[in-house]
Amino acid sequence: MDLGIAGKWALVCGASKGLGFGCAQALVREGVHVILVARGAEALEAAVTTLLADPARPADTAVQHVAADITTEEGRAAVFAKRTEFDIVVTNAGGPPPGDFRDWDREAWIKAVDGNMLTPIALIKATVDGMAARGFGRIINITSSAVKAPIDILGLSNGARSGLTGFVAGVARTSKLASANVTINNLLPGAFDTDRLKGTMAGAAKKTGKPIEEIMDARRKTIPAQRFGTPEEFGAACAFLCSMHAGYITGQNVLTDGGAYPGTY
Repeated sequence: MDLGIAGKWALVCGASKGLGFGCAQALVREGVHVILVARGAEALEAAVTTLLADPARPADTAVQHVAADITTEEGRAAVFAKRTEFDIVVTNAGGPPPGDFRDWDREAWIKAVDGNMLTPIALIKATVDGMAARGFGRIINITSSAVKAPIDILGLSNGARSGLTGFVAGVARTSKLASANVTINNLLPGAFDTDRLKGTMAGAAKKTGKPIEEIMDARRKTIPAQRFGTPEEFGAACAFLCSMHAGYITGQNVLTDGGAYPGTY
């Protein structure tokens, strides 16, 4: 299927590895010019090298990068100094650490909200009006399946990402955006084979005293697909939501979790 987005410009955050890289890779393979953002310069440069060498990348597709912390005003300024207009924005920031809510002070909560709620909102604010004026825009927020099925040790993430979800539910449905072919959706990953999953499992292992291998295997068995997802298939879902075919999908929370969520809705 031709997704109809070749030649568009995308900003992909947290793109040096994991789910962010999976999204960047899928978009590049569709001929989308991509600017990758991440804090770690070395990992980011390695990601760019990998994408430029990808045989599935159309030869004229640009792959650029900015090493910056997108959760800061300075980081966002560096990105927009590189390019001011984007057709596609994939928001993504490292999730807050797992733990016991009794141990989190105000600073921990503010950091979680700033990174996983206020930063995506700032990126939406900076780009949607330009998208509407041009008649095309796709914003994908990488959140978490914990928005629908909270995980006890991920309280910081549960809270901050739920705040973003509520905001998106309203702004995505404004006629000024929806009628201008600008969509905003949240992509909710379940258990994917990423460093983030390993960190969460390590936290669970510490809490229970069980080996991390046992924790990982037990989690795998709770998923109907009986496996963890891959960044590549997550990226494919992201690319579709960014496509011209997804213009009638907005304000949605799309689960990609191998069937793990047990609810009907």
